[in-house]
Amino acid sequence: MKYKHYLFIVLILLTGLLPVNAQDYAIGADLSFLKMSEDNGSEFKENGVTKPGLEIFKDHGYNWIRLRLFHSPDRLPNNLEYTIALAKEAKQMGYKFLLDFHYSDTWADPSKQYLPKAWQNLPFDELVKAVYDYTLETMTAFKDSLVYPDMVQVGNEISNGFLWPHGKLPDNWDNFAQLMQAGVNGVLASCGDQPCPRLMVHIDRGGNKEFTKNWYDKFHTYNIRYDIIGQSYYPWWHGSLLDLKENMYFMATEYKKDIILVEVAYNWAPAEYKEKAAPFEESPEGQKEFLEEVNEIVLNTPDNRGKGIFWWEPAVGRWGTRGFFDKEGNVLPVITVFDKYTRH
Repeated sequence: MKYKHYLFIVLILLTGLLPVNAQDYAIGADLSFLKMSEDNGSEFKENGVTKPGLEIFKDHGYNWIRLRLFHSPDRLPNNLEYTIALAKEAKQMGYKFLLDFHYSDTWADPSKQYLPKAWQNLPFDELVKAVYDYTLETMTAFKDSLVYPDMVQVGNEISNGFLWPHGKLPDNWDNFAQLMQAGVNGVLASCGDQPCPRLMVHIDRGGNKEFTKNWYDKFHTYNIRYDIIGQSYYPWWHGSLLDLKENMYFMATEYKKDIILVEVAYNWAPAEYKEKAAPFEESPEGQKEFLEEVNEIVLNTPDNRGKGIFWWEPAVGRWGTRGFFDKEGNVLPVITVFDKYTRH
């Protein structure tokens, strides 16, 4: 009997299937447009009953909210005041808060990383200082508003760098590293007597082991402090579930870092797979099945390094078929994926 018990423990250690602490696992959503949608009259419903969007997610086990922050947006709502207001609503309901610094006035992703207008004419040394000052001032504003982030990502999908042209990769790694360090230092300088937020470095190659290895191997030569590898995973851009599984295994065993799939989505109506075979039917049930399978891969990451999933913008109309609500505002079956993990 003792031998069998010992063998069971060895098998657990070898496979990496260690228990996942519910407090550590992020069941999250990027709800950056939620307040705008509700302020503009959008109604989110469950079983035909209108409820606050945050309440619907909370009722199904969601425990983290991710909010993007633009420097000085002129079209989009995601400025500091708006983000603090939405963070307050979420924190009051018990959510943890991941702050996503874009360091831009608009969308930042691998195809575009525009400098904020306020920084466009700065020499590089002054830009580095501006990144530090802005990060510290912003973090202090969240702290003073009693919504200090639990986690912070310095830059959004920075596979090709950020703050172009100064920090554009692969040609400007030294500049990029200085700008990253300035952002990290700004976060750390804001902590004071509070625990510092966990720091995430977010690229968008969830199913690409080769790119991930080359990028993080280079990044690690600069010895910049961080805690969590963030990856985006949209299968039509980032590979198959087997590709994702291989990369999760690689990152966990090679870098000994916690990993979060910080942007994930799938469509509930035909959109990305009209011209080719889909891994899951683009339907409400297919969307749910996709999230279930991705979650299983994250949960089974070696050494308990898979720490959660964030769905990207599940509560906004413009990208409606990637969201969690149909055209009438009724929540779709995908909302129930985490019920079996969180209810007791």
